[in-house]
Amino acid sequence: MKLTILGCYAATPRTITNPTSQVLEMGSHMFLIDAGEGTQVQLRKKKLKFQRINHIFISHLHGDHFYGLIGLISTFMLLNRQTDLHVYGPKGIKEAILLQLRLGNSFTGYKLFFHELTSKHSEVVFEDNKVKVTTIPLDHRIYTNGYLFESKPGDRKLRIGAIEDLKIDRCYYQKIKNGGDITLDDGTVVANKDITYDPEPTESYAFCSDTYYSEAIVPIIKNVKVLYHESTFLDSEESYTERTKHCTAKQAATIAKLADVGTLILGHYSTRYNDITLFKKEAETVFNGTILNAEDGKVFDL
Repeated sequence: MKLTILGCYAATPRTITNPTSQVLEMGSHMFLIDAGEGTQVQLRKKKLKFQRINHIFISHLHGDHFYGLIGLISTFMLLNRQTDLHVYGPKGIKEAILLQLRLGNSFTGYKLFFHELTSKHSEVVFEDNKVKVTTIPLDHRIYTNGYLFESKPGDRKLRIGAIEDLKIDRCYYQKIKNGGDITLDDGTVVANKDITYDPEPTESYAFCSDTYYSEAIVPIIKNVKVLYHESTFLDSEESYTERTKHCTAKQAATIAKLADVGTLILGHYSTRYNDITLFKKEAETVFNGTILNAEDGKVFDL
């Protein structure tokens, strides 16, 4: 699982910082999460093969989280993309994008699917045999969702030596990988655990931005391995959180602690601050796990 931060600052883009956008690589998937202005440029700077992006997840319709989407969709058209593209986001995102395409007479040559979200309860929005993606309802000024990405357990690993010693035919290998026991010709039942190793551990990543402090999300993200949680303000500006519906670094750390997450990544910093190391220092007063500061262009091998 690899996370590339394309942008992690709040509000307006600057020459030195970019609004929210990130790429999550999980298994064979390359997911784009939010698409603030500059997303295309950042994708190119990081030399990511962004034609691999087939699923885009937009948290809400504030500009610093989706104004880069129309540009990316248009660029895919210019690059003669043929693969289907799926966009998940709040109701209204289809209207916003199609209006711009229609006025510019720039309809895509590939199939563009919009999955508009309205539920205020957690729901599965994407699933295949490798990954499941679930919404995390957030408390912001407009309808907003975070997203929980979870890999599914893979096949069990064969103990080839043990299997060959028992002279088990290859035609049973997939059954064994799937967790099945094997009955030998003499009637002996061989337990799966004796001829396999455990599969690779599953991976999980929760993206939570933007949101007011809300413990309602804790059961959804319980025990997640990596949590990205907005931390717009330091504790000295905590009084701004209710009006803006954002969080402090300490509040993000409290959510991480309550949810028993493995690693907390902080981001969505207000541009009023010149030193983002202060966010990690404040969060450490609450959460004892691993805390990392997101930075534009930073890559996390998780």
